[in-house]
Amino acid sequence: MNRLADSQSPYLLQHADNPVHWWHWSQAAFDEARRRDVPVLLSVGYSSCHWCHVMAHESFEDDETAAYLNAHFVSVKVDREERPDVDAVYMEAVQAATGQGGWPMTVFLTPEAEPFYFGTYFPPQPRHGMPSFRQVLDGVATAWADRRGEVADVAKRITGELAGRTLKYDGPQPPGEEEMGAALLGLTREFDEKRGGFGGAPKFPPSMALEFLLRHHARTGSDGALQMVDATCEAMARGGIYDQLGGGFARYSVDAEWVVPHFEKMLYDNALLCRVYAHLWRATGSDLARRVALETADFIVRELCTEEGGFASALDADSDDGSGAHKEGAFFVWTPAQLAEVLGEDDGAFAAARYAVTEGGTFEEGASVLQLPAEAEDAGEAERLASVRERLFAAREGRPRPGRDDKVVAAWNGLAVAALAETGAYFDRPDLVEAASAAADLLLAVHTDDRGRLVRTSRDGVAGPSAGVLEDYADVAEGLMALYAVTGETPWLEVSGTLLDAVLRHFTADDGTLFDTADDAERLIRRPQDPTDSATPSGWTAAAAALLSYAAHTGESRYRTAAERALGVVRALGPRAARFIGWGLAAGEALLDGPREVAVVGEADDPARSALHRVALLGTAPGAVVAVGEPGAAQPLLADRPLVGGRAAAYVCRGFVCSAPTTDPDTLAEALRTG
Repeated sequence: MNRLADSQSPYLLQHADNPVHWWHWSQAAFDEARRRDVPVLLSVGYSSCHWCHVMAHESFEDDETAAYLNAHFVSVKVDREERPDVDAVYMEAVQAATGQGGWPMTVFLTPEAEPFYFGTYFPPQPRHGMPSFRQVLDGVATAWADRRGEVADVAKRITGELAGRTLKYDGPQPPGEEEMGAALLGLTREFDEKRGGFGGAPKFPPSMALEFLLRHHARTGSDGALQMVDATCEAMARGGIYDQLGGGFARYSVDAEWVVPHFEKMLYDNALLCRVYAHLWRATGSDLARRVALETADFIVRELCTEEGGFASALDADSDDGSGAHKEGAFFVWTPAQLAEVLGEDDGAFAAARYAVTEGGTFEEGASVLQLPAEAEDAGEAERLASVRERLFAAREGRPRPGRDDKVVAAWNGLAVAALAETGAYFDRPDLVEAASAAADLLLAVHTDDRGRLVRTSRDGVAGPSAGVLEDYADVAEGLMALYAVTGETPWLEVSGTLLDAVLRHFTADDGTLFDTADDAERLIRRPQDPTDSATPSGWTAAAAALLSYAAHTGESRYRTAAERALGVVRALGPRAARFIGWGLAAGEALLDGPREVAVVGEADDPARSALHRVALLGTAPGAVVAVGEPGAAQPLLADRPLVGGRAAAYVCRGFVCSAPTTDPDTLAEALRTG
């Protein structure tokens, strides 16, 4: 029987009607494999994964393939977003064995959960040098039956190699000027000067590296760092990876020019990029950065907000093309004829020219992904373009929509809370701050227990079965501290401390290294531990950054010591792999700058306090922390900070040295100016 119908995961529910007798990841599944003396097929994916859908349709919905699986294997289906620990452990094995990885991930295990054969997508027939899925199943089943000793030896060897990969580095010393300079040089060498971004196709939004470059520019005045951010952000915003009608970014571009995206839209990408563009505006005043930050924030709230106030994980790449067939990108692409049908001939031709829609198409079957190579040249053209965009957006709303994975992931909601709180504060959009607060409320009410421990996911306001991992604790703490800086509401800071205490207690080794899972989490064949960024900041570097900020807020040395020790990995990896540890480098910039501590005191309804508070939030000093409240407030940064001459005042401290308090916003701005 298929056991997925009781799942909370939308991805697992997509497979609940398969003829495959799927099991959840559970001890019962491995006990069943041991009882039947068969191997385990582990299939890992996520709901918005295009090739996961393809393999499901080709193989898992096929009765003959399912019958073979049911006879010869115990089949286990895992949502990688719900169980990132399981995904990480076996993806490491796949990458070590094959040199590459991706989803769907296909791994064959012994009943002891030891892997012995690996792959990703397998087609239904042999194709492009790949064996068919059925050939793979036959081969594995035969090996299990006839060469059991060989299989066992391979499984033991791989498991032993994985178990021995605990990360160590020489001395828990944080990165210094030399390492930051080397990281900048490394990014400069990989920078695509013509098209922005780093490396070639496929090209992913380098959010975390961009945050490092913005902070490095702020601290050192490096023009080259800022130029790389500006060029990359403009190229992405003008390309097809950005939704020119509805705002928000697709997962990545299949080409090096940002033209054709893989159309799934993930909460984490959009939260991270919303924050990058808001920070770019803060640094430069760019109108493009302001527009994209706001449009991306509006996309998050409009299309990903759940009834409970959290944010859904993703929108699918595929949707009905109007004929009943699901196709990738169907919701987003246009032909010249479709533009003319909505807009009329004149405006249709204008839209085709402005959005780079051609007769031959830039995508498939003559359709084009909308781009915006240049802004309107004058007010009249800007008004016309705005009208065209509005009408196209309204028409697109009538198309069949992509599916939505509406589970709430704690870590990604933490990233969204930070992005929306800051964007709302920068651009005077209290509705965005309110959305951030609502998501934070959900994280506290549903994802946090009375011990300060997190669950990874929820759906429909009900907590999921999986324990929070390190990135959940770190990103939620980061989001709550950003919300505290904007609102001055002390509970957000207090909960951040509780979460970071759990990080120190349950995720931190004696040598200062960090693990992705807690010391009391389910034991896998190894305890995952990865400091490098992937699509999101690693839990390791996100925790280091959050610990550093909380130390600045509270003055408690144990948090700063833990942050410095954790950042030792950035000293080791930053000069060699800057693209993949950008969040850690950004935290390193904050450490080198202090970070600065800004306390703004005044009566709640005092416009002078509001003016100082805004200047504090808009300061570009890397990782500066901001506290705002009334005189006599209990928060550590506000304690013993009186008004000055009866007026609202700001206090700035850095490295145990404080400047004289000021009542003047310009003086405060100067104190927060770096470079």
